[in-house]
Amino acid sequence: MRQIRMYKWQSLNKHCILTLLSGLAIGFTVAYVALSQQITFSDPHSSYEMEFVAGPTIDPGIHSKDEEFHLLEDSSVADKLYNGVKVLCWIMTGPSNHEKKAKHVKNTWGKRCNVLLFMSSKEDPSLPSIALPINEGRKYLWGKTKRAFEYVYKHYFDKADWFLKADDDTYVILENLRYMLMPYSSNQSIYFGCRFKPYVKQGYMSGGAGYVLSKEALKRFVEVGLKNASGCSKSDNGAEDVELGRCMEAVNVTAGDSRDSLGRGRFFPFVPEHHLIPGHVSKSFWYWQYIYYENKEGMECCSDNAVSFHYVTPNQMYVLEYLIYHLRPYGISFQVNVPSQWAEKKESP
Repeated sequence: MRQIRMYKWQSLNKHCILTLLSGLAIGFTVAYVALSQQITFSDPHSSYEMEFVAGPTIDPGIHSKDEEFHLLEDSSVADKLYNGVKVLCWIMTGPSNHEKKAKHVKNTWGKRCNVLLFMSSKEDPSLPSIALPINEGRKYLWGKTKRAFEYVYKHYFDKADWFLKADDDTYVILENLRYMLMPYSSNQSIYFGCRFKPYVKQGYMSGGAGYVLSKEALKRFVEVGLKNASGCSKSDNGAEDVELGRCMEAVNVTAGDSRDSLGRGRFFPFVPEHHLIPGHVSKSFWYWQYIYYENKEGMECCSDNAVSFHYVTPNQMYVLEYLIYHLRPYGISFQVNVPSQWAEKKESP
């Protein structure tokens, strides 16, 4: 009888311990999920962290231009480039990000594109967004990219010279992009971005930093790459930027050098802080093994004509919008050296 009671006691103890452990595990899981919904990252540097970031709940509105400064601006060169170097921008987004992220692209830098499109799996007239026949999720980004470029080629090929893909957490300075593209012909088979070196012989462009295809590159990608080029994956799965890089190489599209005359980068896969502050990104981090060209840390990291930054929160988009287009140091002005083909033609006396 004593052995029976001892056996029951041991069984009861085991049951209690298992119940306690199960309760603790469930409690920690519930707490983690609950807290995760409230997490905010001041400096996101991964897609996971960006999932918990949303934009302002109150519309920041439009910045009223100060007559003393803005009326003295001369945007004639930028205006000419807007009409002379036409850029279509298509933004990779999804239904869950239409309100959180995509609309803030539309409210800030997106309005400077000649054509602005949002590629999703669901129509949204407020953007508007295009419903592509593809599942959502990182697993299908390559398939979504293919269908987006096919759509652009079919409906907008004659509306632009260059075709930019960017994420809904990328910020792009369109004036600097047009300036960089100005010396090139859109009839060249070339594309630009933040160039990485593994996986593809000529390198490939970071998807997050954004990449821009010439008209000829887009034509080759759709007409040749997606139809019969052996180097272009027919699967919808795979890393979007790597697969695009392989396909570009397969159809003889050159991976262009987007650096400025001092060798400084223009397209960046992280927010400015990551590149400007030495030591912010550990030398063991994958970025340093991937970057195609030697890249400096600190204030010499980035071109004065930088084009893009990635993992930019919606709040930061409005901050960059203000700093780039509205903040003016009093008493400082600069002149633009205008290439001859864009200079005003003066009539002879």
